[in-house]
Amino acid sequence: MTAMAREMAEQPEVIGALLGRREEFAARLRAIAPKPLTGVILIARGSSDNAAIYGRYVLEAALRRPVSLAAPSLWTRYGLAEDLRGYLAVGVSQSGKTPEITDTLERVKAAGAAAVAVTNDGGSPLAGIADEAIDLDVGPEDAVPATKTVTAQLAAFAILAHALGEPLWPDEAWAAVPRAQAEVLAGDVSAAGQVIARSGNHVQLGRGFLFAVALEGALKVAETTGLASQGFSVADFLHGPIAIAHERTSVVAYTAPGPVAKDVRDAAQRARKAGATLIGVGEDGDISLSMPAGVPEPLAPLVHVVRAQQLALQATLALGLDPDKPRGLTKVTPTT
Repeated sequence: MTAMAREMAEQPEVIGALLGRREEFAARLRAIAPKPLTGVILIARGSSDNAAIYGRYVLEAALRRPVSLAAPSLWTRYGLAEDLRGYLAVGVSQSGKTPEITDTLERVKAAGAAAVAVTNDGGSPLAGIADEAIDLDVGPEDAVPATKTVTAQLAAFAILAHALGEPLWPDEAWAAVPRAQAEVLAGDVSAAGQVIARSGNHVQLGRGFLFAVALEGALKVAETTGLASQGFSVADFLHGPIAIAHERTSVVAYTAPGPVAKDVRDAAQRARKAGATLIGVGEDGDISLSMPAGVPEPLAPLVHVVRAQQLALQATLALGLDPDKPRGLTKVTPTT
């Protein structure tokens, strides 16, 4: 078994444990959150940035306050200085060691923001800068493609939203997440992986809470297989990129019951009519992959992202490549 597959299989247990600590985290987060809260700034790169896209959706929906993704280079290269009193800043880094993320969090904290770190290392530089840290504690992740740390970052944003805002799901929904992840992991997506492996180009689609899954799923395919792969909101896809949908294109579309499901379904079917092979996750396609019931749409990314990881893994194996060691990548990317 590859390290990537092994670490994917650990997700129901590690996410269940993390969600089990949510009340502990919630009390600490409420203690340092500004009152009144003006807004939230998220600081991340790579897969953590995709998790932060989910964070933007779930936090803004729960807090009813503006949530934005920071442009770190404005702080680290252009010397941005502004008054951030009343803001909550969240720095997200698997290792907690990426200089750009730690530097930016330190600068926005100095500008007056309350600072939270989301990291898998409670003793990391990022955690040391923050007023409070959500230590994911998912254990070592040896494969270069992040899997369980990404799912844990999504869980951390769900915990943060639930702690500081209006509940978007009932308490009993938390327990459905690890059960649904285990059900997904038991499924076979090898045929879909072979379709992706044979593609000339590859697209992943979502909208709303699941937009982040499309971004992360496309990133996983790109980094593990080397194939050209892009993730889109269907609202953006229809404004031009749909032109890349043709006979050598594979499309993965993510849906969950909710207000945007029809939007994703309609865009995916347009790509299919243009000649693309459609892999429907939670929806019909040339290959249809069902998803477990019982997980509310705002929590669905914690389950759908596991399906996205499976697809990337199977596509990589179909190409005869090693998913644990993608070409040209290392575990920590030291951007500044």
